Amino acid sequence: MLRTTARFCASLTPIVFVLLACGREVLVGEVIEAGAPSFTSGDAAIPDEGDDLRPYCASSRCPPGHTTCPTSQFICDVDLRTDMNNCGECGNMCPTAGGTDQYICAEGRCVLSCRPSSALDCDGIPDNGCEAKPLSNDNCGYCGNKCPADKPCIDRGIQDYACGCKPGEIYCGGFPPCRAPADDDANCGACGNACPPEGDGSEAPSNTYFGCSDSKCGALKCVAMTADCDGAAQNGCETVLVDENNCGACGNKCQDGMKCLLNEFQMPQCMCPEGLTLCPGGCIGDVCFGSCKDLSSDEYNCGGCGTACSYNLTNADEACVYGKCDWSCIPGWGDCNGNRDDGCETNIASDPKNCGGCGIVCNGIAGQACVDGQCMVEPCDEIQDAGEPAR
Repeated sequence: MLRTTARFCASLTPIVFVLLACGREVLVGEVIEAGAPSFTSGDAAIPDEGDDLRPYCASSRCPPGHTTCPTSQFICDVDLRTDMNNCGECGNMCPTAGGTDQYICAEGRCVLSCRPSSALDCDGIPDNGCEAKPLSNDNCGYCGNKCPADKPCIDRGIQDYACGCKPGEIYCGGFPPCRAPADDDANCGACGNACPPEGDGSEAPSNTYFGCSDSKCGALKCVAMTADCDGAAQNGCETVLVDENNCGACGNKCQDGMKCLLNEFQMPQCMCPEGLTLCPGGCIGDVCFGSCKDLSSDEYNCGGCGTACSYNLTNADEACVYGKCDWSCIPGWGDCNGNRDDGCETNIASDPKNCGGCGIVCNGIAGQACVDGQCMVEPCDEIQDAGEPAR
């Protein structure tokens, strides 16, 4: 019958064994007492002479990148690669965010990180911060994007920086600064050329006015939210597009149970598809508006329209779970005392008494460190080579 053998560092000490076979590591088991191994198996293969059965012992040494600082609560609880208060070394604090400048700790270095919507660092010099602006002819939207003289850098929408307007548009200033002169009633054919809605004074059919078409004034157009669906010019734009049979366009019929309303962008939309609930926003005359919400997961409309979840708990995220307000701990933290009032109070990423989860205890006698939610181990022979007793 095949059997497995192992050697031990000390009695009453947890040791994890890793079998190196066929070029890969295989976890074999854990020893509780030196005289009573807990992993005997009749089917376990006897390692070849070239295989290495290597014991692992509890370690108090910090893995690369981690250390213990004077302000540490637990050993090895500082990651020098990402800690803003101990970036690269204990006590090295990265500058706090100010104005358009902000910093991150990346691989142990305080790195300037600009808010691209409002500033850029184009010269690479940290001392002067984010010195360039995205709304500039030399760095339009991003560093090095230089605009030609006839196409200045403009914001074409909401932080949509570009050199000049899109094809078919002209720059008229204001907001939005780019206009389509082919059909813009206020800028027909040229900036500021507004078409008189009464045209030449002739009578306009119902729900129509005289506006811009093909860069010329005097074209008969439908007023907003109406259309000429029957094609009869004499009755004008007879169809209101906020209607279940013509929602936003002629012939666009809403499915049974859905209503045609104005959405949050004031555009006609069939509301609401299956699984979503219509949360009304009000009415202006006969035209109403609203939005579709998932009451099972929307934290601002949880279980009912307008029912918002708000806990403001420490180290916790709010959530709507199946229509009920709930919260969960952010990664690295746990609610180990069961008291909801103080949120997630336990650092399960570094606490040896709650390592990776509440109640998971590392070897306190050996001073075993907890790093990133795991109790640290390393080969016993490496600990002995470092001048420490195997534990």
